[in-house]
Amino acid sequence: EIDATRAVDLSKVQYTSADVEFMQGMIGHHAQAVEMVELLKTRAQHPEMQALGKRIELSQNDEIKMMQEWLTVRGQMAPEQHAHHGEHVMMPGMLMPDQMQRLAASKGNEFDKLFLEGMIAHHQGALTMVEELMKKPGAAQASDIYSFVSDVVADQSAEIERMSAMLREYSK
Repeated sequence: EIDATRAVDLSKVQYTSADVEFMQGMIGHHAQAVEMVELLKTRAQHPEMQALGKRIELSQNDEIKMMQEWLTVRGQMAPEQHAHHGEHVMMPGMLMPDQMQRLAASKGNEFDKLFLEGMIAHHQGALTMVEELMKKPGAAQASDIYSFVSDVVADQSAEIERMSAMLREYSK
């Protein structure tokens, strides 16, 4: 048990500038995943790719809204989701403009493989961003951020497993 003064101290766990930068960077990171899913809708070959795209789109859009609200409530700059193409600040795992162009130019099984390779790297980049955040003193201590990054790690790790299995299947 802890006494009242210590309990109040715990409720005051503050977010840090590292938390703010993480949330701002993750919005652009998620926004690119949503752009990739837009391409998937018209180019993918395998039907299960559409289900994957829908899941990614829903989770990333929900998380973008949550991160924008989190930043706004704290009086921080909340990036718009729809930065002009190619204007995202590059974060770990994000596709370079030429990789996005290659993806956009492909179709069918080739698209599916490029998309899966790209999205696996993209998700791994998100995990790297979380790892970097966790190394910073005092970062990710506020319960809302801690639970958010825990969810990101769980969800993206599960999706990496699923996409890796699909990629092996389509590469046979």
